[in-house]
Amino acid sequence: MAFIIKPLVTEKMTKITDKSSVEKTYKVKGEERTKKAEAKYGFIVRPEANKLEIKNEVEALYNVTVIDVNTVRYAGKRSSRYTKAGLIKGQKNAFKKAIVTLKEGDVIDFYSNIQ
Repeated sequence: MAFIIKPLVTEKMTKITDKSSVEKTYKVKGEERTKKAEAKYGFIVRPEANKLEIKNEVEALYNVTVIDVNTVRYAGKRSSRYTKAGLIKGQKNAFKKAIVTLKEGDVIDFYSNIQ
C-alpha cells in the first residue's frame, strides 16, 4: 500500500532542505564543533502511516538511506465565506506531514523524471 501521497515542494520546505544540507561550525564554551549536513525532505502521507512504513517506502522509491522520520498531524480547519448566494461554510481536509532526514551525501531530486 502506498503511504506517500506526494512530496512537499513549497518555499518553506525548500528553505528547510537548503538550511539542513550545509555543514555548520559553531562554538560552545570556546570549543569549535561541527554539525554534519543531513538533508531533510517533506512528504504528505496517509494519516494511518507510521514512521517505519514511511521510512521503508522512501528508501524503496528514491534509493536513499533514511536516518530519521518526524511526523506532524494537521487538523482540518473550518472556513466560511460570503458570496452572492449567502454564507458558504466548509472544512479543509486533515492531513499528515512527514519530514525525512537522509544520510549525509544522499539527495532526492523531485524534478528528475519531468520531461
